[in-house]
Amino acid sequence: MKVMIVEDNEQVRQLIRETLAGLADTVHECSDGAEALEAYTRHNPDWVLMDIEMKLMDGLTATRQIKARFPDARIVIVTQYGDPELRKAARKAGADYYVQKEDLTVIWEILLGQQDARNSAL
Repeated sequence: MKVMIVEDNEQVRQLIRETLAGLADTVHECSDGAEALEAYTRHNPDWVLMDIEMKLMDGLTATRQIKARFPDARIVIVTQYGDPELRKAARKAGADYYVQKEDLTVIWEILLGQQDARNSAL
């Protein structure tokens, strides 16, 4: 399984990468949403794990761009925010799931296709 992590904080990227150990065969990383579309085109990942708040381009904008070009892209928003309005915005942008960083273990459930994934589906 190929996964792309889009996250501006290197320590969080490393934590997510460690969480994926034994699940993802290949992990590609971007440090900003501005890099995400080009990286998606180049790597064609099975899943994208997308932060929301980044400097040059936020994750919701990057999600919209990826989904516009690749409607079948599977995107999980991974964020520190539990705000229902952000969850709604993520759904509108085209994200498939919404996960708070405080519980990254749910990513395994999502990537393995366990549909309920503890109420993370949008």
